[in-house]
Amino acid sequence: MDNDIAEPDPSRQRNGVVEGLYGEFTDSLNAKVRYSVSLTESALTIQKISSSPGQDEVVFHLADCLGCLAYKVEDEADVGAFFTAYFYPFKRRWISTGMARQKVEQCFRVAMVQDPLTNLQEAERWARAIREASIRQIPRRHDVKYYELRRPCRVMVLVNPQSGRGQALQLFSGQIEPMLTEASVPYTLVITEHQNHARDLVRETDLSQWDALVILSGDGLLFEVLNGLLEREDWEEAIQTPLGILPGGSGNALAASVHHYTKSPPAWGKELLLSCGFLLCKGLVTRLDLVSVHLASSQRIFSFLSLAWGFVADVDIESEKYRLVGPMRFLVGTLMRLASLKVYQGRLAYLPAPPFTPQNSSLCSSLPCGPNSSPNQNSRHNHITNSNHNTAHNSSNIANTTMRTEPQPVNQKGPPDSLLADLEQPVPDHWTVVNEEDFVLVLAMFQSHLAEDLFAAPGAAADDGFIHLLYVRAGISRLALLTLFMTMEKGGHLAIGCPHLVYERVKAFRLEPLSPEGAITVDGEMVEYGPVQAQVHEGIARLISG
Repeated sequence: MDNDIAEPDPSRQRNGVVEGLYGEFTDSLNAKVRYSVSLTESALTIQKISSSPGQDEVVFHLADCLGCLAYKVEDEADVGAFFTAYFYPFKRRWISTGMARQKVEQCFRVAMVQDPLTNLQEAERWARAIREASIRQIPRRHDVKYYELRRPCRVMVLVNPQSGRGQALQLFSGQIEPMLTEASVPYTLVITEHQNHARDLVRETDLSQWDALVILSGDGLLFEVLNGLLEREDWEEAIQTPLGILPGGSGNALAASVHHYTKSPPAWGKELLLSCGFLLCKGLVTRLDLVSVHLASSQRIFSFLSLAWGFVADVDIESEKYRLVGPMRFLVGTLMRLASLKVYQGRLAYLPAPPFTPQNSSLCSSLPCGPNSSPNQNSRHNHITNSNHNTAHNSSNIANTTMRTEPQPVNQKGPPDSLLADLEQPVPDHWTVVNEEDFVLVLAMFQSHLAEDLFAAPGAAADDGFIHLLYVRAGISRLALLTLFMTMEKGGHLAIGCPHLVYERVKAFRLEPLSPEGAITVDGEMVEYGPVQAQVHEGIARLISG
């Protein structure tokens, strides 16, 4: 039991305000049980009055408080009023090991006098004081810049009822809706009816009605929302609308990343949903990197999560048939694809990021390093400065020249891509060209997690300004590839010394598949197959995080 909060001073006026609040109330279910309750700027301390001093004292830290509500029951004969504080502290799990946020309610009956209105006003005073104190105690990381959502925050919640195992609406009504009520967050629920419903909606809606857009689904629905915002005429303002993510799909990669960034213990399933719901109600907003992706057809789309080619993309697409098993679909898909492992031919080039220093990156200083993690030390790469490879295939454009980047069309919405040449042109001469042309996979990560249980880029942050590029060269055995993905669950794959795995931090890259058949996915969604290139735009979007 915590005992770090001093007992209320007996000289304080009962139910008065002296350096906080102090009051004596009865249990909401048993009028014979009374509690002394004290509120300081950082904690709510509760103790049974009949107890010995220091015994049965419980301290609830306001950083874990989601909200507090005051109310009157319908029984007209009861002159009392009530206030209930909602806490979500980290507690030990009931069955498995480790800690997770768990809901704890503290409800008290106020019956100071025989006047119901006076009692209700006192309950409202306590509820308001607890809410205001908890807002001031929102947990923050010292190395991150935040701003807070306005209060009350007007939220549009978009739910894809088909995501995951088709339980998204149940997750909302069973877990998220009560949390929004506890936190006094007004919301409008929108249930998507077809593909690109959310994209069309946010492209046309009056965003001034909303302080935040919240997605309860897999990662695909957020992909729609982001691209809809960037298709607006006022895209520069629209893309700064705070976005919240609540896991309701199979992958839930961004939700897992957001949870990871809080430095909380790992969470999955409903524990992850509760964690993200808690962060949503707390209302802290950070910056989010986006990556512009150019496809062979000259279409440009925006990504927040990943681009994959080869093994990972195949697993993502082929595992769709196992969607009913939830996140387990990726494990099943991985085992199926391992049984028929393929090698893909293609060309890869990238613009290396500046050497990592605390001054030019928000990544933690303990960034895991794997083999060939530094572009300056990778003997398998060449910096080609004045080469020119001309063949009939478009892949010849990987070769370097000294040409400058073409300006973007004036009418193109979204930020300009100053680092990219046209796909029909060679890459700039200061890019790195990978010598190998036989790959098992290429994976560009923009967040830390590829799925709830795939910690693919341990050094990533939401706004670090990097693309975390991983690729696996041909020649890796099935057992070694399986080991790679098993260690990825805890982010250990970069440290096992796999000679076929290469990891680089880059600002832009180009991939040109040579294999006639294959799949490329962006944020888990299949896009057209062919040459593709991308660059990161640091911190242009806004993410509700912690």
